[in-house]
Amino acid sequence: MSVAGNSTVVGDAPTAFRKDQRDSFKGTKTHQPEIPKIGNDFSVTTDDHLKERPFYVPIGKGGLIAALETLDKQLVEYGRNSILSKKAPVQWAGKEITPGQLGLINHGGSPSILIRPGRYPPFPFRNWWARTWDGTHGISDTVIEYLGLTVVQVSQNQAAVVSDPQNQIFVVKNSGFVAFSIEGSYDVLSIVDQTHLPGIVVDKLTGVVLGWTHEVKMKSRVGHGQEKDYVVALFLNIPASNCAILQRGDDLELLGAGQSVITNPSVTLRGLYTLGENQLELPTKDIFTRDQVPVSLTLYLKWQLTEPLKLTTHGYNTPYDALRDKTQSILTQIVAHLDYSSMVKQRTLGPNNLEDGNDPSSQFLDSLRTQAMDEMHDAALEYGIVLKDLAVIDRQFKGDIASTMDKLTTRALQAQVEAANVDRENSNRVKQEEGALAVAKIKAQSQNAASDADAYSVVTAARAQAEKTKIEAAAQAEVRSSSC
Repeated sequence: MSVAGNSTVVGDAPTAFRKDQRDSFKGTKTHQPEIPKIGNDFSVTTDDHLKERPFYVPIGKGGLIAALETLDKQLVEYGRNSILSKKAPVQWAGKEITPGQLGLINHGGSPSILIRPGRYPPFPFRNWWARTWDGTHGISDTVIEYLGLTVVQVSQNQAAVVSDPQNQIFVVKNSGFVAFSIEGSYDVLSIVDQTHLPGIVVDKLTGVVLGWTHEVKMKSRVGHGQEKDYVVALFLNIPASNCAILQRGDDLELLGAGQSVITNPSVTLRGLYTLGENQLELPTKDIFTRDQVPVSLTLYLKWQLTEPLKLTTHGYNTPYDALRDKTQSILTQIVAHLDYSSMVKQRTLGPNNLEDGNDPSSQFLDSLRTQAMDEMHDAALEYGIVLKDLAVIDRQFKGDIASTMDKLTTRALQAQVEAANVDRENSNRVKQEEGALAVAKIKAQSQNAASDADAYSVVTAARAQAEKTKIEAAAQAEVRSSSC
């Protein structure tokens, strides 16, 4: 049985916080997500305090009936009335109690419990006016409260938050108890499902789920009939790779993943943290260059919290807060030694965007790659944070100088665009003229070919005509010679 009375934390088992798992804060330097408990031990997993509560019997292997019998013996030994009825069941008539049930009888304001199944007469033969039948309850019911008798039985993953007659809060897990209060009462404030707590805690910046919480409250009368709710127990369900920081006075304790509950009012929850990697964009405040031009940077950060106690010791609630302050301070010192002209050319910095060392803007990039990254890494280690990546993804220049430079830059871009348009038009015009010239050449060649063809036709026709004339002249000459 895991029971905590006026304790801080009840873990899943007494061995959850062994001494060999603890270490001093100053001597611990862990860089893995799995962190042992560190600091002063606020945890109590012993049930020695239960001996101080009279007529309180934990439910053991024998179950509820055995615990009721033990409680009844204690009451009789101290001269109190027995709570177990001596009535025997009959077979002919009466109220029926089946196996697995308890019968409840109001015997003059004191409980009288029937534990044996069977039939019981509807009224007693003697002292009948002092007894009232109040029905039955299941032996396995989680809570039974009847005339000062309190029975609590919680199963796996359940936890009962109980206030004893002295208004001391204690928590019962995976077991139960029976108790009879002579003065005051045992009040069962809540039965909590530790696996499904209603309150989810999310990192507002990164969106990472840090854990789940649930507050159990108790009403108290403070005078003049007024009632107020007071938190008496805080349940925590911390997922793997996460942790919580508890504080009591000036002492801190790291609580690892698992199901826990805080009942000690002197212990407060400082916060929940994730031990996994996180990445986020970080906008900085305005930083002035050497020539007094204000610039606002947007950074990309990747980090991992490995020692949460160091972070809380320095007064920071989140790793982002610590990185933001240190980043602002370091970048202010670096940018103060740079000119506007050396920063305006390059907009991004990352592992895939490296410049030639001869570029004037490389001064800014080299400063960030070396000085800023090294200083940020060393500063983050002081807060238990490992900085894994730093890059500038954007920067905005402000002020009159930056506005004038932006206008000049814009005008220069416009001039470049206009010049490009003129070049494009000239190129198109040249291409058009070259095309027209090519067409003219083709036409001239066509005309030359046609002229050559015509000239050849004329020469051929003239030759044919001359040959014809020659043939005709020869023929006529032959005719004349024949006639002579």
